[in-house]
Amino acid sequence: MKILLTNDDGIEAPGLNILADALIKEGYELIIVAPEIEKSASSQSITTHNPLRVVERSKNRYAVSGSPSDSVIIACEVILKEKVDLVVSGINGGPNIGEDVLYSGTVAAAIEGMHFGYPAIAVSLNSREDEYFQSAAQVVIDLLAKGAYNITKEKAILNVNVPALPFEDIKGYRLTKTGRRSYVDLVIESTDPRGRTIYWLGGDKPKWVPEEGTDIEALKDGFVAISPLTPNYNNFSLFPQFQQWIDDNKS
Repeated sequence: MKILLTNDDGIEAPGLNILADALIKEGYELIIVAPEIEKSASSQSITTHNPLRVVERSKNRYAVSGSPSDSVIIACEVILKEKVDLVVSGINGGPNIGEDVLYSGTVAAAIEGMHFGYPAIAVSLNSREDEYFQSAAQVVIDLLAKGAYNITKEKAILNVNVPALPFEDIKGYRLTKTGRRSYVDLVIESTDPRGRTIYWLGGDKPKWVPEEGTDIEALKDGFVAISPLTPNYNNFSLFPQFQQWIDDNKS
């Protein structure tokens, strides 16, 4: 199996490299194309006002001076000489759950792979420490061995979040929906060295809304959260009401 491996933490990120080593050890063929530096929270952004540069760091390993989406586009349009079987984005340091999937560069890279017609998986660890990246890598290997990626069809990706536990302590897999969260002190006001007002976005850790069946609950309970996602923003439930409004207001 040939895999396009990417991420949003940058080509030198431990999560990507630990996963790459594990996949190569299992006999998978990899093409690694990732941002040259960390591009977290870049969502589906692409670079249009500056040229992109690509540097081959080693055989089949490329750094792109752009976003995760840029990296996948460059991979599919320029670097790949033949089709791959799968796109894997990760392993991200920190979870991508709830509404954060809208901002995540990790999820965005998988979606970009999906747009090119590939099965795609985004993988994140519920920790920013290196200790349990091996657990997440083993989860990916298990998912591939059992063919989970074959279930996703066109216009869908698999978003996988792994609890920060030793692999043997993970309780299994749980099918989940995305949860909800709220941030406290989202905007923090400060001053720069010249006394000018500046603002930091991020704030304290989010407060997650406890709901049954969510990715948040699964991680809390020690399960791998598996969430099939589709980037279809159409709210079809409102179509009849707005069609009626249009019909009522025709001139």
